[in-house]
Amino acid sequence: MTATPHFTGDASPYGGGDPYADYRTADFPFTHLVDLADRRLGAGVIAANDEFFAERENLLKPEPAEFDPERFGHKGKIMDGWETRRRRGTGAAEPHPTDEDHDWALVRLGAPGIVRGLVVDTAHFRGNYPQSVSVEATSVPGSPSPEDLLAPDVKWTTLVPRTAVGGHAANGFTVDAGQRFTHLRVNQHPDGGIARLRVHGEVAPDPAWLSALGTFDLVALENGGQVEDASDRFYSPATNTIAPGRSRKMDDGWETRRRRDKGNDWIRYRLAAQSEIRAVEIDTAYLKGNAAGWATLSVRDGSGGDWTEILPRTRLQPDTNHRFVLPEPALGTHVRIDIFPDGGISRLRLFGSLTALGADKLAARHEELGG
Repeated sequence: MTATPHFTGDASPYGGGDPYADYRTADFPFTHLVDLADRRLGAGVIAANDEFFAERENLLKPEPAEFDPERFGHKGKIMDGWETRRRRGTGAAEPHPTDEDHDWALVRLGAPGIVRGLVVDTAHFRGNYPQSVSVEATSVPGSPSPEDLLAPDVKWTTLVPRTAVGGHAANGFTVDAGQRFTHLRVNQHPDGGIARLRVHGEVAPDPAWLSALGTFDLVALENGGQVEDASDRFYSPATNTIAPGRSRKMDDGWETRRRRDKGNDWIRYRLAAQSEIRAVEIDTAYLKGNAAGWATLSVRDGSGGDWTEILPRTRLQPDTNHRFVLPEPALGTHVRIDIFPDGGISRLRLFGSLTALGADKLAARHEELGG
């Protein structure tokens, strides 16, 4: 396995021009996975011990951090991130903070799940980033308050031990915890600023909740659906097609580059568990001159074997939500949508319910992950 790239030390002071020109980043092996801390899934930064210079909510903004060299406020430079004041010691004789002094923020994941990797992004924090960071995780049911999470009986698992980080850099960490978590505690030692936090992993839904729903969207991210592969991710990620809600703009869906051959584009999904699909929605919202022309839908039961077509090649209209009731339930664990010849869709919804076998496997997995 290739080691995760690591950055340390200051970045150079901003010298004008493109502030991202000297930004340090890398291709991390986990960033294709869903961001469990995506606000579209319901994530939030519910508490922080200090946010004097910049508010904690900035951590989970979906877009990259921005930098305006001329933007100052009453408290000083306004940064697009979470930034705490400078820590001090106990007095003139001991002016420096102790080794244990640190700032923290509590993050509620939008969807409970298995964390596979984190990015602690210090973009534009060049000389005011934390010396090191650490990240812990816990699993607490319901909607706990900050006081509930900070209670002495709550067990926290270390995902990232205290590790030196770099300024103006995407600091990536591979995680191998193998448990289901609901909340994180992000610590910066001793103080400073973090622009963004990304928590990549796999959604692990609550089987009791899905059982109570009965019929639900079997491929939705929040219910445990996943994109396994796609033919093209040139303009936007295929994962957008199973994100919550309707698309709000063109790049909130999936769009491929223009094909100049006779092939077609596709996405392969894994459902929450073995299911029976009874109804389908294919939405092309905001894709007007670049929507897919036609689509087919196929299903298979298991990770191998033949695909069975459940929706024949069907004409799609631009900027339209298409609904189809299947003539009979389609049983399977995986679904593939093929679009012809290229273009995009904004959302795919597959409505149905788990089979008895699917429900049992999901419950066993939930118990295995400590749910």
